[in-house]
Amino acid sequence: MELNKMRNLSDAELLHQEKTASEQLFRLRFQVSLGQNDGVKRLRQLRKEIAQIKTVARERELGIRGAAKEAAADAGKGAR
Repeated sequence: MELNKMRNLSDAELLHQEKTASEQLFRLRFQVSLGQNDGVKRLRQLRKEIAQIKTVARERELGIRGAAKEAAADAGKGAR
């Protein structure tokens, strides 16, 4: 998934994507360890996707980008 699409997801959707990717990574690692799959490229892609999802979530938590920043801006407008 592209980074721009990740940034447009809601927090719940982002969490769901992270869980899904983590589960896929677990299953793929298990298959590789059993010798059933040579999914080295897919392993890298999943690790990168999980890292990007976590980065977007942390940016929102810190208010750098995304929903947290927009929510803070909306709260500031309502307080006036």
